[in-house]
Amino acid sequence: MHRVAYQWADPARGRITVDPTPHTTSPAYLALDVLRAMGRDTFSREGAERMSTDPAWRALTCWTLACGRAEVIVLRAHRLTVERLRRLAAWRADTGIRLTLLAHTPQQADVQRLLEHLTAAGLMDVVTVTGTAAILGAIGPAAPDRRYGPPPRDHAYPLPTMPRSGVAAFRADCWRRQNATDFAHTDGQYRAGYAAARAWLARTQPSSVGGIEPADGTAAPTPFNLHQIEALRLFLAQLTVSSPSAAHTVARVRGAQAGFLSRSLLLNVPDDLTDRAGPGITTVPITPRTVHTITVRLPNPLRAAAIAALLFTGTDTSLLSMTQIGSVDDAQTTVAIDRDSRIHIGEPPGPRHMYAIPPRARPLLHAAVAFRRRTPRTAEGHGLFANCFGTTPRLKALIADAGLAIPALDHPHAGDDWHTAARCWHLHTPAPPAPDVLPRLGELRP
Repeated sequence: MHRVAYQWADPARGRITVDPTPHTTSPAYLALDVLRAMGRDTFSREGAERMSTDPAWRALTCWTLACGRAEVIVLRAHRLTVERLRRLAAWRADTGIRLTLLAHTPQQADVQRLLEHLTAAGLMDVVTVTGTAAILGAIGPAAPDRRYGPPPRDHAYPLPTMPRSGVAAFRADCWRRQNATDFAHTDGQYRAGYAAARAWLARTQPSSVGGIEPADGTAAPTPFNLHQIEALRLFLAQLTVSSPSAAHTVARVRGAQAGFLSRSLLLNVPDDLTDRAGPGITTVPITPRTVHTITVRLPNPLRAAAIAALLFTGTDTSLLSMTQIGSVDDAQTTVAIDRDSRIHIGEPPGPRHMYAIPPRARPLLHAAVAFRRRTPRTAEGHGLFANCFGTTPRLKALIADAGLAIPALDHPHAGDDWHTAARCWHLHTPAPPAPDVLPRLGELRP
């Protein structure tokens, strides 16, 4: 029976088989056994984080909801205590999973005792199946096309070092300095940035995005409001968050600048993007292999989301530590960090730091938000990553558990992220003010 149950399991398709650790009665161990069946077993390593009973079951519930676990078989159910069965019943009620308990009850007294435990645990809708043939039929056929091991590595065409030219000369300089193959790939990134900018400007109606009136030689420049600044920051983050390298990012941003110019808008970014941090510069693409590594090595949803956020924002931990539960939108597509109101208390709010969440990282953020909201005495304004980064030893332990290189930590950059420092002006308005008199909160002026 056990062999058939193991053959039936397919975690990638939401089907897992749990074998409880022998000679244990703690509910926490059972939660960790289920996490191990999901592939998250690094909590057993020496020095790894330990989760107590309630956090372990909260983590299990959140991972189940985020990753779509639908069917579970628990072996040796006749050895489960009433408290363990209660935890399984609550887990099933919270997630809607199909729970199958496989028990060995050779004596009628064993059957009666198991039924009493199930009743005490609130599992009143149990459908009993006995007999080898009936049990095999209830378990179902073995999982087809089983695959073992992590996903294959992801590859991207490496681009050469990009010229330091501005938008006007960038594409021509690439054509002169690169061979035909390199230029074809560079130009592909450039054209992608151009098309993305044109599409974004068409959706947001550029004549009103910057509060810009048609230039007649008399209109004064109108500053962007907070919503418009944040929209621009989010667009730049979405454009570059999955960029394989800084060279790809530069090509995309130069293409976006050309797209803005085609609509009589000047998008100004830092002269050398590689001197800054942020999306596409100090980030790592969230590939299937990256997600596999994170989820396998970090069973705690908060720790997994914290590492993912470091990878796709590329920003400093001091800024990420300000992320609140409400900073993540309901669809888990954006993170909006309100740094200015946290630092300058009492002053008018400034534009938030906007980051795009890649699709593959959204289940991790979903699980982390759900974990925080299920934690007792947690308000909406509570820090999402509280106690994740903390002191240097805690951060080092987190990085060691993740087993991934974090560019934002390996190569720290001073100052705001590059997309936060971007500015935009209309070409027919007076020249922008000198940098020392630009608005402190990063207002964009047309």
